[in-house]
Amino acid sequence: MLTLIAFIAALALLIAVHEYGHYRVAVACGVKVLRFSIGFGKPIWRRQSVSGTEFVVAALPFGGYVRMLDEREGPVPVDERHRAFNNQSLGKRTAIVAAGPAANLLLAILLYALVAWTGVQAPKPIISQPTAGSLADQAGLRGGDWILATQSMGGGSRSLASFDDLRWRLTRSTLDGQDLILHVGDASGQVTRQVVLPLSVLPIREADSQLFERIGLVSPWTAPEVGNLLPGGVAEAAGLRPGDKVLSVNDVAVADGQQLRTLIRAGVSESGQAIAQRWLLEREGQIVSIDVLPSPERVGDAWVGRIGAYIGAAPDMVTVTFGPLEGIWHGMVRTWEVSALTVRMLFRMLTGEASLKNLSGPITIADYAGQSASLGLTSYLLFLALISVSLGVLNLLPLPVLDGGHLMYYLWEAVTGRPVSDLWMDRLQRGGMVLLLGLMSLAIFNDVARLLG
Repeated sequence: MLTLIAFIAALALLIAVHEYGHYRVAVACGVKVLRFSIGFGKPIWRRQSVSGTEFVVAALPFGGYVRMLDEREGPVPVDERHRAFNNQSLGKRTAIVAAGPAANLLLAILLYALVAWTGVQAPKPIISQPTAGSLADQAGLRGGDWILATQSMGGGSRSLASFDDLRWRLTRSTLDGQDLILHVGDASGQVTRQVVLPLSVLPIREADSQLFERIGLVSPWTAPEVGNLLPGGVAEAAGLRPGDKVLSVNDVAVADGQQLRTLIRAGVSESGQAIAQRWLLEREGQIVSIDVLPSPERVGDAWVGRIGAYIGAAPDMVTVTFGPLEGIWHGMVRTWEVSALTVRMLFRMLTGEASLKNLSGPITIADYAGQSASLGLTSYLLFLALISVSLGVLNLLPLPVLDGGHLMYYLWEAVTGRPVSDLWMDRLQRGGMVLLLGLMSLAIFNDVARLLG
């Protein structure tokens, strides 16, 4: 139920903002708006304004529209022709069409700024033990390293506020094919060394779920402690207790919770046979040795070990906040970065450099809406900001049925001095509709494949 409510609320807000952008600028340009609709189909609520605009909420919430007075759609009284959309100047028509995507981008800026002003709890940029053989491992990074700042090759350094910031910059640098310099320091804020991550050698340029495993920086640092135990699980049977600090597994020193989870997962053979492990623990000031036999579990095409316990203490957290102007600037920068990343990913999918499996549809979005809402208001606001950016950018694509398609028509008119002919307009609209339906079908197929997978 939470997922459904969060999804519908997100759709309603983002569509309303988008259409209000069109509506507000149309009114400001002197165009008469006949109907402002959130959703399609049969109206379930309507209200007539003094200006003559009918405001409607329809049964199907997957979209919306602003219907303006237009001689191409029906007869227009002579005394109102000056208020028809088709009779407006090229500049006004362009502004009205561009206002919808612009409203979504402005909403994203506001949401990012709101989160920045109120503050968000995030893990400190202290890294866990890098995955063995990964880029981070080969570069010499170790569990517990505090990343104070990052620096692109040839650019200036930028301080890090949280581990989330580090993940974002790793993602951007990887997709840009650029190496990244990490400034490693201590808790006092002093840089002790610099490490170059050769992200440009990664063969794949897409932000999939395996990206951080290939880089080797999967999670923030956590103490290698045993948390809550599942009744009847391996951990309980072996005699482990909440609060036990794991020092080593089979004489391999354990640096943090991430490394301990990796060792547990490796506690089975390729054929699914459990491999006995000897754990050396610190418990209430005493050193204790315990034998643990992980339980094999099939995950995809491989066997992994489980022990039925939460592993790793909570990471060290920091509250990241910004001042009034800093928050606005942060919102603008983050909106620009997410927009640029969205465009790059779309281009890479178009050219075959990135998989079309990255395309998500309404099922995945609804799932993310529910997950973010369950984590709290801050997570939900960040989700709304991300989707608002995506909606704004996607609507600017030069597809004839989208706002970007109409802007493409106006560009042609500005260059040639004449509008696109009705014949070509009809052809382009039909072709754009076919392409859009194809993309939507692919996105829904990916959603279903994720559910079944």
